[in-house]
Amino acid sequence: MDTNKNNNNSNPFKNFKNDIPASIVVFLVALPLCLGIAMASGAPLFAGLISGIIGGVVVGALSGSPLGVSGPAAGLAVIVLNAITDLGSFEIFLVAVVLAGIIQLIMGFAKAGIIAYYFPSSVIHGMLAGIGIIIFLKQIPHAFGYDKDPEGDFEFNQIDGHNTFGELGYMLDNISPGVITISIISLLVLILWETKLFKRLKFTKLVQAPLVVVVLGVVLGLFFDSSSSLQISNEHMVNIPIAESFAGFFENFSFPDFSALTNPAVYSTAIVIAVVASLETLLCVEASDKLDDLKRITPTNRELKAQGIGNVIAGLIGGLPVTQVIVRSSANQQSGGKTKASTVIHGLLLLTSIIAIPAVLNKIPLGVLAAILLVVGYKLAKPALFKKMYQQGAGQFIPFVVTVVGIVFTDLLVGIALGLVVAIFIILRNNYKVPYKKENYNGTDKLKIMLSEDVTFLNKASILKALSEIPDNTEVIIDASFNKFIHYDVIEIIEDFQISAVNRKIKVEVKNLSRDKVNEPIQHFKLTNK
Repeated sequence: MDTNKNNNNSNPFKNFKNDIPASIVVFLVALPLCLGIAMASGAPLFAGLISGIIGGVVVGALSGSPLGVSGPAAGLAVIVLNAITDLGSFEIFLVAVVLAGIIQLIMGFAKAGIIAYYFPSSVIHGMLAGIGIIIFLKQIPHAFGYDKDPEGDFEFNQIDGHNTFGELGYMLDNISPGVITISIISLLVLILWETKLFKRLKFTKLVQAPLVVVVLGVVLGLFFDSSSSLQISNEHMVNIPIAESFAGFFENFSFPDFSALTNPAVYSTAIVIAVVASLETLLCVEASDKLDDLKRITPTNRELKAQGIGNVIAGLIGGLPVTQVIVRSSANQQSGGKTKASTVIHGLLLLTSIIAIPAVLNKIPLGVLAAILLVVGYKLAKPALFKKMYQQGAGQFIPFVVTVVGIVFTDLLVGIALGLVVAIFIILRNNYKVPYKKENYNGTDKLKIMLSEDVTFLNKASILKALSEIPDNTEVIIDASFNKFIHYDVIEIIEDFQISAVNRKIKVEVKNLSRDKVNEPIQHFKLTNK
């Protein structure tokens, strides 16, 4: 399905009262993530900001996703880091980004977005919960004032040489009293803002809690400058590159070296970026649609085209590869965003702020942003979600848990792959169990096997097992009255059983099984009652 009729994006202006506050929260979340992912990628810090702006303004305007927010992706950080090193320069890498965007455009026109609909809901819910846990765990060190691992590094093995859990131990030896004080105060404000008491107050509907804690954090940070014990150093603050002049601002842009088009490695890098970025985007599209209270459906082919255009532009002006990202998308949803206007506005806020007020933004303690993301992470991985998945049975719960554990202990794509493998295994197991129903016939000793509506090659093992377990000297009816499709491989199994049944003194009767139920012409199709 690739329709936009349910997206309700025709008049974004009517939802400005919701979208503008949400865009401010997404902007505050996106700002350190853009910088952190650029740092983790070994790219200029400004490259992350460029991608955040393009992901908001360009991709946001072209996309049909009501809640999805695009920008530089943590899942691509290692690929980008290795690619810049292998290709020899950031400018050559940008050529690969442009080509990756072109490939995504082709994928969109080829309707490759249908891939998104083949991921089980158990895996998508596991993805949301796993990312929520990762966000929560990764922000704890920042809340304590230990910022050796940059924001945006969401892999288990971190670029600072530690892992997610090991970092918590190092954190305890590097606590900043000022940062942890601000983090605790910010967290308390965010929690109180969600209580029924505060929700009754009119000003809480006008001002979002994240904006309050950012302002409070800046004020406390300035106040703590006079205290030697609570003073917060610059390493614990947002760190946006500040241009000394308007001309200096444009010096932060980089441009691709198209002489590298003769380098085969550029094309292989472009393919990897296009495939991984598209897969992450489609996964996040499914996840953000599940978060949507209105249950609107994002047109996936249009999304691939939007991402492609975004990556072409990012490559041309010095940005990192862009994908839809669930951290910002979930922050958008949790903050009350209603349409894609919040995505576009957040991109405009990024652009305006780094031009007009970078010095002010550099006064925001990372502890404040950690508190905001701790709440985002908790909401994604609420215990109620685990309870809900458990109640849906093992077929849903096991892939969900495997996906969560895989994401926490590896990375996003590996975790999803593990969950998908388990989900497919369960599907195969269920196919093994239910292609037929075996029962006694009219209270006699006759055995009746009722074939299901569809019997595919995946059912071969179960059909073979059922027929092999039929006792000798038995009468059996194989009834296909309800069957509409049967694979030729299963026909062969039944034919072979009829032959072996003679020696086992089993009388076989086959009902209502005709050649028009098979997906290919069968010349020797002779099921008889002999």
